[in-house]
Amino acid sequence: MMKIALDATPLTVPSGGAKRYTEELSLALATNFPEDEFWLLSDQPFEGPANALPNLKTGRGPRNLMERRWWLWGLQGEILRLGIDVFHGTDFAVPYLPVRPSVMTFHDLSPWLNSAWHAEADRVRNRTPMLLRLGLATMLITHSQAVKKQAVERFHLQADRVVAVPLAAARHFRPVSAPRDDPPYLLYVGTLEPRKNVNLLLEVWREVSKNHAIALVLAGRRREDFPEISSEPGLQLHGLTPEEELPRLYSNALACLYPSYYEGFGLPVLEAMQCGAAVMASNDPAISEVAGDAAILLDPNDQRAWVRTLESLLANPQQLQAMRERALARAAQFSWTKTAKLTREVYEHAAARFRKRT
Repeated sequence: MMKIALDATPLTVPSGGAKRYTEELSLALATNFPEDEFWLLSDQPFEGPANALPNLKTGRGPRNLMERRWWLWGLQGEILRLGIDVFHGTDFAVPYLPVRPSVMTFHDLSPWLNSAWHAEADRVRNRTPMLLRLGLATMLITHSQAVKKQAVERFHLQADRVVAVPLAAARHFRPVSAPRDDPPYLLYVGTLEPRKNVNLLLEVWREVSKNHAIALVLAGRRREDFPEISSEPGLQLHGLTPEEELPRLYSNALACLYPSYYEGFGLPVLEAMQCGAAVMASNDPAISEVAGDAAILLDPNDQRAWVRTLESLLANPQQLQAMRERALARAAQFSWTKTAKLTREVYEHAAARFRKRT
């Protein structure tokens, strides 16, 4: 039996990849390792995952003024009170005092590649490299081999200290049969933010819609650093979309487009494929690793190539159907059970590595 604490801070925000990761991972760990105990800890109020099992529990947070300095004192106090064996920082952070083994999830290098992508990421940008230099994270998890390689090279990490553990799409992402929308639509699911290259998406749709009756659906919240998008005929701005509505949107889309400049994994790509959608995405290394040959991958800076490829797809229903079939086969290779088991192995490695160090 192990007692594992996971940072629940990502659960304090309404949406995003880190939130979904923390929810799905904690549920999968509790389901697949019923003899273990898992604690969600944060210094901020949060809502735990729905349908949590009895071995997935919630901590109390800071208990006095000193413990409000959470990463220095408060978290350590909670870890000691609960008898935690390993702490898992689910979003770029671990405790400042290494009293227990810790695992840091390192989602991607976007905070360091372009400051315009994350206008409010100064804390991560400055704190995480310090935590890595001091060796406070016993082990690191990335979501792809591409990001593992990038992290090892940029931060001069020992390769055996970093493990790539792929994500998965939740089980409710599956094909949904429904009458096709009229007009048909292209779909983007994700936060509206600078890194996602939404402007290319808009320009491609505007060009293609000159010759085809096709709408564009944008399903995702707009981040404050992204300009408002003006309404225009055929453009549907769904905003933050309930989880239960996404499988229908994915399943009935003519194609799902994801032209992101950079990703650590690209979870919407996998969600779309698991719903049997045809996917066009950027040829970012992590996305390429996830999609394999089940999606069309293009240069995110080559607008003309996106227009040509999309127009070719619209003229070839047989190719669209073949892409949908390949997408389902590729998505079947991922699962949260697999992710949970690989993550649990990292916890064991962290504990063993910590014992050797001390």
